Amino acid sequence: MFLEPNPQTSDTNVSSGRKYNFSQKILIAVVIGSLVLGSLSGGAMTLLVMKNLDKFGFVLGPNNGQAILQDVAKEKVVELDLESATIDTVKQSQPSVVSIIISKKLKDISQPSFNDIFNFNWPFQFKLEQPDNTNTAPKENSDQEKEVGGGSGFIVSKDGLILTNKHVAIDDNAIFSVVTNDGQKYPAEVLARDPINDLAVLKIEAKGLKPLALGDSDKIEIGQTVIAIGNALGEFENTVTRGVISGINRRVEAGVSQGFSEVLEEAIQTDAAINPGNSGGPLLNLKGEVIGINTAISQSGQLVGFAIPINEAKQVIDSIQKYGKIIRPYLGVRYVLINKHIAQANNLKYEYGALIVKGTTAEELAVVPGSPADLAGLVENDIILEINGQKIDESHSLGRMLAKYVPGDEVELKIWHKDAEKTVKIKLIERPQEKQ
Repeated sequence: MFLEPNPQTSDTNVSSGRKYNFSQKILIAVVIGSLVLGSLSGGAMTLLVMKNLDKFGFVLGPNNGQAILQDVAKEKVVELDLESATIDTVKQSQPSVVSIIISKKLKDISQPSFNDIFNFNWPFQFKLEQPDNTNTAPKENSDQEKEVGGGSGFIVSKDGLILTNKHVAIDDNAIFSVVTNDGQKYPAEVLARDPINDLAVLKIEAKGLKPLALGDSDKIEIGQTVIAIGNALGEFENTVTRGVISGINRRVEAGVSQGFSEVLEEAIQTDAAINPGNSGGPLLNLKGEVIGINTAISQSGQLVGFAIPINEAKQVIDSIQKYGKIIRPYLGVRYVLINKHIAQANNLKYEYGALIVKGTTAEELAVVPGSPADLAGLVENDIILEINGQKIDESHSLGRMLAKYVPGDEVELKIWHKDAEKTVKIKLIERPQEKQ
């Protein structure tokens, strides 16, 4: 930016011939640098100095000073635009974000123990208070309700449908309530829990509800600004945090010590702070559109959170609105995804695909009798390589690929069956309802 004095000019300014000693020039350079990098409030002074640099013994190329001023101005404009967009998004979205309150009767409360698995845990808040079970407690109080936990959710329809995480609404013995942004509290019914994803749909009876707009999670980009809103720590409703998308298509296994766990495939990673109690809340872009459902956090890292892409939830919402339940297609196999390590350890021919295997108990069969897979001749140790031409791998699991279809659809599977590749056509059926 600045030219060194020419020693042959004896500190004479090359433009004006006026003389300054070297220490004066250093001082002037510091002052000018501070002015150039200052805020817009000092813009007029900066402009004045930049236009008269030649009088201080420095030479700039044509328009260099103006270019620097433009860069400073652009940076400030970007900062102001981001702040304004964040405020507008929050104002627009907060009325549609709800807090979910979980209560139980005193006689049904037991100490929950939610420890992380693989250094991940659900951002779901339990209150570890215990009922007084001493003999002095009146027996009739055993039916008294006590708040034991809290999560988040958001309104997806004017008639009161609320999307949240399945692990928030997993307890059949719990009583669920929803608190809207205006402080109104409503009893909530759990309409359905997704059998293949950590999603659930609740219903409240209320008027004047404003659903959030759903974005397209297939179009998100790393570095994109996002906003998370939720019931932080189960007590600070509509807490707002901002960050960026840190990664996409993450595969994370998360769960709790009570036996409930899920594999999050194609998850969105974000550094927007997601705290206990944020489960089920929306991850928004700066248009105010939901691009993800906040679901899991890392307890060993900092600002490492994960959200389920909203596109995975759209089919769930549509299914509830059309049929009153979540309808998923069903193939009828138990499998593990093959990767390089599994292939090498088991001497498999392929480093991708879904290997059909049985579970750890006699009831956990590799292929369910009478299922579409059974009728098509699939057996244990077969490998499903592709579905309708799409290779099955850790980024495209069989379960997620099947979720794109509906019962009645016919799909073509490429499989490795008894030491030979073959293709089979299978008509999917509705997944049998499982006890939640």
